[in-house]
Amino acid sequence: MIKKTLITFSLLFLALLWLVPWQLNITYFIAGTYSVASLISFLVYGWDKRLAMQHGEHTIRVPERTLHILGLIGGWPGSLIAQQWLRHKSKKRSFIAVLWLTIIVNCGALSSLYYLQLI
Repeated sequence: MIKKTLITFSLLFLALLWLVPWQLNITYFIAGTYSVASLISFLVYGWDKRLAMQHGEHTIRVPERTLHILGLIGGWPGSLIAQQWLRHKSKKRSFIAVLWLTIIVNCGALSSLYYLQLI
């Protein structure tokens, strides 16, 4: 149930970015940025999952910091989808806590920019 809820939440967020009528010349830029960052984030999670499955703990993997930075810059919807769909980084509580912190910070920054009429 939670898996479907998180995937739906992420997809709904991306859909709303495309539908919300802010200033038309910048709305698509923001929606596109989040969409591209989410796609990149999803692909990087998939790559890291593949490395983990093929080589286990004894290989160079994508640093968790990189995954969190991708989420922070707007790729968090893709991060959540990958985490649930690929079952990657879905049990490590410290990782999940930082991921949710990046989501809150990112949404707070986006809301602040909108409130200050900078977007």
